Amino acid sequence: MRTSRWYGKLLGFFAGAALLRAEPPLGALLGLLIGHAFDADWFRLRDDPYRVLRVPDDASDADIDQAYRRLMSQYHPDKFATAAPELRRRAEQKAREINGAYDRIQTLRRPRR
Repeated sequence: MRTSRWYGKLLGFFAGAALLRAEPPLGALLGLLIGHAFDADWFRLRDDPYRVLRVPDDASDADIDQAYRRLMSQYHPDKFATAAPELRRRAEQKAREINGAYDRIQTLRRPRR
């Protein structure tokens, strides 16, 4: 889905080596680990809306609409009306997550005036 990033590892490696000059291998490895965490989006605070809809970042609007409809047909709370209360709550939570992701993508793709 996401293209592989590498610049965090490179910058982390050199920053760690420069900051911890007394222990160059340790500093470089620590910087490399922090750079990897940055590249892998470990510090992301919110869910990626594209990941929620299971589409790549460069997906077309038609692909996003299709993924949204497919997921909503699977998790729509009305399909779980007669299910156990826990399953119904999970379906409602998942439907809210899918709707939120779709709305965020629509907002991000809306042309600015």
